[in-house]
Amino acid sequence: MFTFPNLAVRKVIARGVEDAAANGGFRNPYYGTRPGEGEKPGLWLVGDEGVYLMSNGKLAAGERPLLVYSDECHPLGNPDWYDYKRRHFGGDDSVEFIDAADLIPRFDRNFGCTHLFVQLTERQLALSLITR
Repeated sequence: MFTFPNLAVRKVIARGVEDAAANGGFRNPYYGTRPGEGEKPGLWLVGDEGVYLMSNGKLAAGERPLLVYSDECHPLGNPDWYDYKRRHFGGDDSVEFIDAADLIPRFDRNFGCTHLFVQLTERQLALSLITR
């Protein structure tokens, strides 16, 4: 269970769109193993050293994507991040694509909500908006 500030999530999506426009499209989150899947506006939920959302636009040489760590699993902000990640994301590094077309309408309909709440199970990724 991971939370991300809505404003930061919007910025990550916007940065991916900007990078894609400048550099020829969107990156494939599955490293080419599923061609065409996830190559559209959105973001990546990444679990490796912490859990974070990352922009998905193609990058110019030497550029880095924009990312935002979850409130619960930031390696510099939470000394228990590793145990939290293993418990709620799993021990292996992984990436999941989240389509911007699923998120932006939710944000636009729920102005009072402040955070995106992401819950993972073995079979699904559930998204909801919450107020903190």
